[in-house]
Amino acid sequence: MNTKLLLAESKDVFMLTAYSKFAFDSDVDVGAPALMGPPGYKSQQFYSKMCRCKYLYSFFDENLIIGGAVLVPKAKENIVEICRIFIKPECFGKGYGMKMMELIEASFPDASGFILDTPIWNQRTNRFYQKCGYTEYKRDEEFVFYRKDREQKA
Repeated sequence: MNTKLLLAESKDVFMLTAYSKFAFDSDVDVGAPALMGPPGYKSQQFYSKMCRCKYLYSFFDENLIIGGAVLVPKAKENIVEICRIFIKPECFGKGYGMKMMELIEASFPDASGFILDTPIWNQRTNRFYQKCGYTEYKRDEEFVFYRKDREQKA
């Protein structure tokens, strides 16, 4: 596995949009009530905007894009919000998700922590984030909210 996570370029948006759609649509196999995903998950316009704002990242293996992430640093709180991650479905279950999360955390060495949310019904993502060391800090009727704090350096 020769992976890297880089800020996306505009030429990446079409492929990232397709991978996002395929990945989130596959949630119907793990409990989603319908083909659905987070707002803008299949919108080239959304991902183009995230790219212009420098929030969109491309995840590569052997110089081929296999997934992406929308990551928003929150300067006031010194945390990073992981708004979404996705990997093309043919790469599911091969360790790429764990590797992407490691690269995300390594890309923001000064952040004191990371936050994210995922639907309550999605057992796959809830297990995954817990396996990555994230802990639930709240929930509502639809979502579980997770955080991972970094050890403070002395």
